[in-house]
Amino acid sequence: MNTTLNKSVVDRFDALLGSEELDQLDELCWPDMANHSLAPSRPEGLAGTKQFLREAGSHFQDDHWGALVVVADGDYVVQFGARGGRWPGGPFLGYAATPADYMRDFACMYRVTQGRIAERWAVRDDLTMLRQLGALT
Repeated sequence: MNTTLNKSVVDRFDALLGSEELDQLDELCWPDMANHSLAPSRPEGLAGTKQFLREAGSHFQDDHWGALVVVADGDYVVQFGARGGRWPGGPFLGYAATPADYMRDFACMYRVTQGRIAERWAVRDDLTMLRQLGALT
């Protein structure tokens, strides 16, 4: 259980949002990884994760961590902070959202085994983002 290696794997995974280099996921994740934060309509495992990252890159423009704390212990890596960027406009979670900048609290948890991601969870403050995008008042 090398926490430095595990943090590096998560950092490389995180950098792929908006990237065209999604083939890197094959070395960063197990094919049967459990991504608990995917919508039920997406394929399970690595296939659904690739699909989400491919589509999300066009929606979450300039997505970045505004503040970030990373904690690693054993097989687990947790990221917590504020994540923001620019929403280009269009539906978000079923609501009409206007183009705008956003910043919201965000936490991701990963279980890394043998240098590859085996599980992923995410918790984000979508309500704050919907308000910032003018979809809710």
